[in-house]
Amino acid sequence: MTLRVVVADDQVLVRTGFRMIIDARDDLEVVGEASDGREAVRLTRELAPDVVLMDVRMPVVDGIEATREIAESGSGARVLVLTTWDVDAHVVAALRAGASGFLLKDIRPAELVDAIRVTARGDALLAPTVLSRVLDRFLRTAPDQAPPPSLESLSGREREVLTLIGQALSNAEIAERLRLSEATVKNHVTAVLRKLGLRDRVQAVVAAYDHGLVRARRP
Repeated sequence: MTLRVVVADDQVLVRTGFRMIIDARDDLEVVGEASDGREAVRLTRELAPDVVLMDVRMPVVDGIEATREIAESGSGARVLVLTTWDVDAHVVAALRAGASGFLLKDIRPAELVDAIRVTARGDALLAPTVLSRVLDRFLRTAPDQAPPPSLESLSGREREVLTLIGQALSNAEIAERLRLSEATVKNHVTAVLRKLGLRDRVQAVVAAYDHGLVRARRP
């Protein structure tokens, strides 16, 4: 199956470069290009891509707001945010808006196409250089309050799994920690996403911090 991609960036050369890289792969195809966030939202609605490569800073509507509109529209498209700025605020805003991943624009071509495939599968994707700082940002801002009612739908085991997702553990690591099979952990992760209405694993990480399941590390 060919993965359909929309590229949103206000620089023509950047869009052209991404298109050349993506279209060179047999399983990927650029079906649309947008020069601003509003156009990205429109093309996502009209073309139903699997993945949207979204620049952060664009005219008319920026990439963060465009990501939020796509996520709230119920679209099945997953947004992969790319930027030249390795800045915590952009990462946090993108994830809270509904992005499924975050990468820097200087990524190598092979890593870019792999990132598109990973994002389309619904797996978590964050650039290794920003992951630890993103998690620290969430940890510092986690609310000091009881979990919201929405977590009441989770079983005790599902709550444990969500907490470990928030600590950036993989299914294999969670399975080892809880002494469960990976298949059982995968079922628990699926249940957590369904019960909390989350799009993917990245959003589960956000939820874990927002609900205070992961606390700030003391200096």
